[in-house]
Amino acid sequence: MKRIMTTTPVLAPILALALFLFSGCSSLNPFASDTPKPAPLAGFKPEADLRKAWSASVGEADGYVFQPAIVGESVYAAGAKGRVARFEGGQGGRAAWRVDVGTRLAAGVGSDGDLAVVVSETGQVIALDAQTGAERWRANLGVEVLAPPAIGSGVVVLRASDHRLIALEASNGQRRWLYQRSTPPLGLRGHAGVLIESNVVLAGLPGGKLVAVNLDNGGGVWELNVATPRGSTELERVTDVAGTPVIGRREICAVTYQGRAACFDATNGNALWARDFSSHSGMDRDSRFVVITDERDSIQALDAYSGTTVWRQDDLARRGVSRPLIVGDYVVAGDVEGYVHVLARENGHFVARARADSSAIGADPRLHGNGFVVQTRDGDVVAYELQPLTP
Repeated sequence: MKRIMTTTPVLAPILALALFLFSGCSSLNPFASDTPKPAPLAGFKPEADLRKAWSASVGEADGYVFQPAIVGESVYAAGAKGRVARFEGGQGGRAAWRVDVGTRLAAGVGSDGDLAVVVSETGQVIALDAQTGAERWRANLGVEVLAPPAIGSGVVVLRASDHRLIALEASNGQRRWLYQRSTPPLGLRGHAGVLIESNVVLAGLPGGKLVAVNLDNGGGVWELNVATPRGSTELERVTDVAGTPVIGRREICAVTYQGRAACFDATNGNALWARDFSSHSGMDRDSRFVVITDERDSIQALDAYSGTTVWRQDDLARRGVSRPLIVGDYVVAGDVEGYVHVLARENGHFVARARADSSAIGADPRLHGNGFVVQTRDGDVVAYELQPLTP
């Protein structure tokens, strides 16, 4: 669920409510007098074996969204009360270490296998040794961070909730650079992070912008328009890039709220295709498909090279569906009641389902070995293995 952000504090509650009423989250609006219930679970014949490999807990999210980080067999996870842990998937989810950082957290985890980085509610960045859990350093940003940090080439990059990008030295937490650009007065309040690829930081911004920033110095490399804001009011013109951009072999793709989905040639920035679309969760892609959760909680698969619809699964309406994840021949997504849904990648029909717990899965599912990991609002970290059913 997204909330509104504005430069005029007095208007924030009114505008937040207005965005609830006009957005795809309206069906889950807690202020509505008659809130529609999530669609009932559709029946299906199981065609895949979705097995819980292991589970662990790091504590509740308390209104935030915590993303687990996967590095090899290790899964790094955190909760709002300050617990951070590393679990070993190859050893049945055994906790290699657990620490309490002594402060409430709002974002995490980012890891490159050397550091595990989280951010406190007050904007304090806390870097832990990824192997032992020992604290390496702390740095005070003085801004709110809701997205997991990204780490690469000795740099920790954080996206503030006001959409500034801040880079710190991975060795000591000293600031290396700050990137900011003008943004519209309103934007969705979300947990989408940034992507580091080939010494470039890729980030989606309000106003339908996709930017590339030099990892070494914070200089702008290029800027693309995924969508152009339209409408006569500021609410109608909210056109934020939803989720983290995705990279193909030579393509970069993104989707916006109240705008478009588009793929670009990463070598020259030329648009390969674009079509009207609205998402508050984001997308995934592989060599054949771009898969998106739209604002009405339908999961759609588009041809990766033309953008035409291949299939659409509408039976998850009002279920608060997460960003989808392609896992081999399957597409997986979580929902507001803690269910994990598995669809066939080729045609979108249901093939498996399991329940992580009874709380929402707001975090993006993450690839892990031959399966994936989800983290729930109650703090359960659950690893699944997925394979076809044997006759």
